[in-house]
Amino acid sequence: MGGRPVIGVTCYVEEVDRAPWVAQRSAVLPYRYVQQVEAAGGVAVVLPPRADVDAGMARSVLARLDGLVVAGGADVQAGLYGATAHPTSQAARPDRDAWETALVLAAEEADLPVLGICRGMQVMAVAAGARLEQHVPDRVGHEGHSPSPGVYSSHHVEPVAGSLLAGVVGPGAVDVPTYHHQAVEPSTLAGTGWQPAAWHEDGTLEAMECPAARFRLAVQWHAEEAEGAALFEALVQAASQAADSDAGEPH
Repeated sequence: MGGRPVIGVTCYVEEVDRAPWVAQRSAVLPYRYVQQVEAAGGVAVVLPPRADVDAGMARSVLARLDGLVVAGGADVQAGLYGATAHPTSQAARPDRDAWETALVLAAEEADLPVLGICRGMQVMAVAAGARLEQHVPDRVGHEGHSPSPGVYSSHHVEPVAGSLLAGVVGPGAVDVPTYHHQAVEPSTLAGTGWQPAAWHEDGTLEAMECPAARFRLAVQWHAEEAEGAALFEALVQAASQAADSDAGEPH
């Protein structure tokens, strides 16, 4: 390939106050995502959502990328997996839901390396036909996954032995930055191609991966807030290898 892998990162479009401008529509992404991609040796390209996305547009976007990060954010619309929204659900973001779902499906079709983070894991699961647990504290009886509004907490996760994730972050329990109140229902992954890759001790699914893919991994925690860049390094390495492989194929 010869150059740095280009990694697309999904984001919001929000009204932002930036003196003297008020409520200016802006593409918004925590800069830590960009920093992690760059630290891992990639080039980050921000992908603002389009509600008018279709499969052709998604394929066209991904054809220009070497890898994709589906970033964290607001809750996925419950209707997308046949449920009624929980009282704690955040306001729907149909533009992100449509955009990211189309990108995820096109990435699967192209076998493009993908890393999902928090909401990103949930989008990827729902796109595959799985369902979400809408308020984890209802089951576990504690707020350990998101104890304080606007503050990342930390807890242990246990990677599944022999998983791709365990090979990336190492065997045994690891501390991860956390901020979520929803999670993927593990039982609904059956038949989707996804497999559990890490658990919290309270039974919450904390990561999943697709063994049939070149690199398709998703974590429920906020890997962009971690001190190390292991997951981003793995994504960038997979993106570089995939680009080199694809470049060598006959056309």
